[in-house]
Amino acid sequence: MGRLFWKFFFIFWLAQFVTAAGVGTAIWILRPQHFPGPGLVVPGPPPPEFSGTEGQPPPHRGPPMEPGMSLPLLPIAAGSLVSLLFAGLLAWYFARPIRLLRGAFAAVASGEIDTRVGPAMGGRNDELADLGKNFDDMAGRLGDLLLAQRNLLHDVSHELRSPMARLQAAAELIRQQPERGAELAERIVRDTERMDRLIGELLTLARLDSGIQDAIPESVDLREVIADIAENARIEADERGCTIDLALIGEPRVPGDCELLHRAIENLVRNAVLHSPQGGPVSIGASAADGICRITVADRGPGVPEAHTQAIFDPFFRSSIATSSSGYGLGLAITRRIAEKHGGRAFATNRPEGGLLLTIELPIGKAPF
Repeated sequence: MGRLFWKFFFIFWLAQFVTAAGVGTAIWILRPQHFPGPGLVVPGPPPPEFSGTEGQPPPHRGPPMEPGMSLPLLPIAAGSLVSLLFAGLLAWYFARPIRLLRGAFAAVASGEIDTRVGPAMGGRNDELADLGKNFDDMAGRLGDLLLAQRNLLHDVSHELRSPMARLQAAAELIRQQPERGAELAERIVRDTERMDRLIGELLTLARLDSGIQDAIPESVDLREVIADIAENARIEADERGCTIDLALIGEPRVPGDCELLHRAIENLVRNAVLHSPQGGPVSIGASAADGICRITVADRGPGVPEAHTQAIFDPFFRSSIATSSSGYGLGLAITRRIAEKHGGRAFATNRPEGGLLLTIELPIGKAPF
């Protein structure tokens, strides 16, 4: 039973108790001072004829009670008023937060995302107060997502505008200086690849969210997948003086889509290489135990604030340590969607010795799709 149940129980019980006490008190106040007395009749059969001793007066026999005097109108009215008062207070107590929540939902629906109901709940400590806190959390989360999406649209428009401007400039230079065609063609290829990568990430995330991403379930050898990713990552790591260390234990295999899993792990590795300091190592590990395959990627970078260890997997989120070269905030979101699509999860923790540890856990069993 929750707190709200016990509040209902106590208030109803108190209302009944006070009502009963009020009725009893009113009857007690209005009771005759002498019983039996004038104007009252002793209940039961009529008394026998007086046959007492000499000197004792016979019992007094008053007139019978009038029928209208047997109904205690005043106690009933008092009890009704007390019940009415408690019912009104009870209805107000529970209806007020519901009205507040209804108005808050309407305000959020109209676009007022900063609406909060927690302060208006006062000192309540029951399920309705918890509901108000949940509403505030929801509104805050919606506000964060909308802000992140606005930031993303700004970033995407900037990132697309820049290569588009360079493409236009390159096309104009080719027309004016045909001898530089090969050099300008390379620039055009780089910029088109950048735009294609951004659009591809957005489409992949949209498909994973909508559940229409094609998946081909098979038994995936993660040793082979990770080895291929590490080989490709070494090219980028060498430019930063970083090293790629592998620690693969056993034969980690999971059912799933090889292409999606390759992309999920690659996003973790690229994120680690991107945030590693010059010459810092990036460690990639994989192991299987207790029906779970665990893939880990660790770096020696600055890590992230503890409050952001899960938020970095949200779409459009960019941590306070992110730089202009940190991508669009979609890679880790795609990784989490892929892990969840395979019945697993993705999470991050800060390492005690410094850096960030990114982990994917996947079940070793039948593919969930």
